[in-house]
Amino acid sequence: MAKLRELLAPKNMTEGTPWKRIVEFAIPMLIGNIAQQFYNTADSIIVGKYIGDNALAAVGSAAPILNLLLVFFVGVATGAGIMVAQYFGAKDRESLSRSIGASITLTAIVSIIIMIIGPLVTRPLLTILHTPTSIIDWCDEYLRIFFIGIMGFSYFNILSGILRGLGDSVSALVFLLISTALNVGLDIWFIAELNMGVGGVALATVIAQGISAVLCFIKLIQMRDVFDFNLKMLKPVKEYSGKLIRLGLPSGLTHAIFSFAMIAVQSLTNSFGEMVIACNVIVMRVDGFAMMPNFTFGDAMTTFVGQNIGANKIDRVEKGVRDGTKIAVGVSTVVTITILIFGKYLMYLFTDTAELVELSIHMMRILAVGYIAMAVTQCLSGVMRGAGDTMTPMWISFITTIILRVPIAYGIARFTKSASYPAGRPEAIFISLLTAWICGATITTIFYKKGRWKDKAVVGKTTSITEN
Repeated sequence: MAKLRELLAPKNMTEGTPWKRIVEFAIPMLIGNIAQQFYNTADSIIVGKYIGDNALAAVGSAAPILNLLLVFFVGVATGAGIMVAQYFGAKDRESLSRSIGASITLTAIVSIIIMIIGPLVTRPLLTILHTPTSIIDWCDEYLRIFFIGIMGFSYFNILSGILRGLGDSVSALVFLLISTALNVGLDIWFIAELNMGVGGVALATVIAQGISAVLCFIKLIQMRDVFDFNLKMLKPVKEYSGKLIRLGLPSGLTHAIFSFAMIAVQSLTNSFGEMVIACNVIVMRVDGFAMMPNFTFGDAMTTFVGQNIGANKIDRVEKGVRDGTKIAVGVSTVVTITILIFGKYLMYLFTDTAELVELSIHMMRILAVGYIAMAVTQCLSGVMRGAGDTMTPMWISFITTIILRVPIAYGIARFTKSASYPAGRPEAIFISLLTAWICGATITTIFYKKGRWKDKAVVGKTTSITEN
């Protein structure tokens, strides 16, 4: 029991060997990301097998709109994680408590707004994107259910981010595994047994994440030895709400930039027809597995750097960055090679259509080397965010996705139009993505080496709090 309590306790990453602390923190997160990708994949497998390829395309076409309307939660989660990590590292209990309270209150406000706005804008956005009439009703149903039940999703992600900021990646993992098991079980029941269709996928996700959000909340309440959790701390205070928004807004905008790019490219993807749409869904599901080490180590670096910046241990930060990036690149290389060798068999889980599988593996090979480049981008971006510099990753994302990827995708499609490919070659979607990834890694490395991120910490900049 003592060992279990120690495992679930917040982790101080300002002591011990840097690479060991990073790996210890990253392993539960990696398992969690695998689990999360598994239940995203399970959604697609169940939909593809029990409903059909068009339903699979519908779920994929809904993703860009879903991501666009969830940008604020990404921002709050990032800002909260940075503030929590830095104040925890600095052992500033008052600021830590206020930061957590501000995150919880802002999440409630925005969740209610999304619950109202989301269902109203889904159909118009799907129409603007030229979503095929064969799948638009399914897309609309999926999105409406998800937005109405947004509270569970938002709190699950925000509270998990707070737990990770405190160094507790194990509890976040446990609750994610519970969410995964519930989601898969409900998927099978709702779709295979109750014939609820695409709407059943969204409902299963809403219920599973809502239950896990409650578990995260209970866990935080039990951590009062680390911070204060009461109505006073939930009251919005300008100082902390402002910092949360300042840190989180660029990350939210980064997510929005990705979403706008996805929407722009999704419109191009839709012009290629249902086969390419379904191919894109399959590739992006497999892509999720290839990206897992990158996102995992990026998040781990954010917490590691946040805590050590808070403790004013810059030398330790720099050593951790070198070690963490090397490990991330190594792991990403192994995962990428594995997916290239066995990816075809994984793709058969989604569909029995041989033509669709061959098209998907062809596109996957185009992206391969980009995953290694993304390992560098994610780690160094995580370092900047952990230090409090969320603006630089935002601008890099804008340059690589909006200025580079979208024009390249449409340009290649336009210049490759032919009788066989009236809308252009579908490879345009993936070549443009590869280009953006490689350019992103190069630009991120340059800005990291400039070192301006070291001066962005929020710790030590808090004014006195007089509100009660």
